[in-house]
Amino acid sequence: MELRQLTYVEAVARHGGFTRAAERLHVAQSAVSAQIRSLEAELGVALFARTTRRVALTPAGELFVARARRVLAELDGARLELGEITAVVTGRVTVGATAVLGRYDLPAALARFHDQFPGIALRLRSGLVTGLLGALDGGELDLVIGPVHSDLPPRFDALPLAEEQLVLALPPGHPLEGPGRITLGELRDESFVCLPEGSGLRWILDDAARTAGFTPRVPFETHSPQSIRELVAAGLGVALLARSVAESDQGPAIVVRALHSAPSHPPIGVIHHRDRPLTPAAQAFRHVLSTGRP
Repeated sequence: MELRQLTYVEAVARHGGFTRAAERLHVAQSAVSAQIRSLEAELGVALFARTTRRVALTPAGELFVARARRVLAELDGARLELGEITAVVTGRVTVGATAVLGRYDLPAALARFHDQFPGIALRLRSGLVTGLLGALDGGELDLVIGPVHSDLPPRFDALPLAEEQLVLALPPGHPLEGPGRITLGELRDESFVCLPEGSGLRWILDDAARTAGFTPRVPFETHSPQSIRELVAAGLGVALLARSVAESDQGPAIVVRALHSAPSHPPIGVIHHRDRPLTPAAQAFRHVLSTGRP
């Protein structure tokens, strides 16, 4: 099945005949007839009932044309969006990003965007996801890149970019160091290192600990996953960390253990406000982010 066959079938149905459809498509009538006969042979059904006076859709043809029109409409929409993106030469995009981006390589995406659209000014702002979503609400940001939690308000729309998992980070020599999985309940007497209250990671820790029957003690709060790793390595506590951070070659050595019934880490995604249409420049940036998935 070829795209032009869908186009020919839709045109014959719309114009009520092969001759008129061929004229509107600027092709020979014989080409239209041959392509539709080929398609009917492939499908094993007749799409049109042909008489000397008229051409009409069969019941199978009506079903096929309805789906063909949806496919062609989607392709037209894609062409329009891509045309808008490729036409972008100037503009500005203000993006908010959290420190927790898992395996998604944001610097590489920024560099790729700058190479493709050097005339667009790109501004980057970092922070916790709650604060960034507030800035998105207020129109200060065009897009937010960060964890997409299950309770994301419906006024936001998100496109997933990368998956992530949570593991337990321990300092070297910790009594719980060893093979196999560990339950979160075994850590009820431990001190935790985490991001501040209001962060997604802190919410995950509090919720998972509550499910395990305890309230975690968090004497050490810090601003980034990398600094969590550094504090854990110094023996100041244990932590839940994204696997990509915990198993990275960068940073001091820590012990990584898998958890039984590990709390889920939300996917990393790019978020925008449903009620505020993206500018062509912001659409272009979102497209670059989505095509650079790991």
